[in-house]
Amino acid sequence: MTTESKQDTRRGLSPLLGALGAGAVAVLVLVLAAALASDRAAVAGAAGGGVLTLAVFALGVAVVTVVARLMPSASLLVALMTYALQLLVLGLCIAAIERADVGAEDLSRGWFAAGVIAVTLLWVTGQLVAATRQRIPAYELPSGTARDAAPGTAPSTAPSDELVDHPGGER
Repeated sequence: MTTESKQDTRRGLSPLLGALGAGAVAVLVLVLAAALASDRAAVAGAAGGGVLTLAVFALGVAVVTVVARLMPSASLLVALMTYALQLLVLGLCIAAIERADVGAEDLSRGWFAAGVIAVTLLWVTGQLVAATRQRIPAYELPSGTARDAAPGTAPSTAPSDELVDHPGGER
């Protein structure tokens, strides 16, 4: 008897889709709040911060997913490097906005920051929820291994006594 599950364990949304959905909801809600509470600069700030953060995070997860499929042993290193690159890209984009002399009448910095923060929080939450709903085994045993043997016994290639036909019914 084994505890192996025969059901499809990859049901539900992928973590990328869950995170994208949660981040998109954050952008929409924030843009609506900015439109109701303030002016066009607030809407531009909320949309700009949210969409920029969504794009950076989605590209990062896509890169890590591709590397994990091609070279699973390098996926942790690539994930850590991608995280550092995501922070760098966000910082460079914010610096570019600063250098471009975008004024408060064009882009609200407070709403931009709110967009970045809200999308980041909901992205992480969406990815966590989607990942925990997937039932991905921690490891898979190759077929034909000792998993079918009783605990504490070595696998045997000899036929079992129960399967051998003895003449006269003797064992």
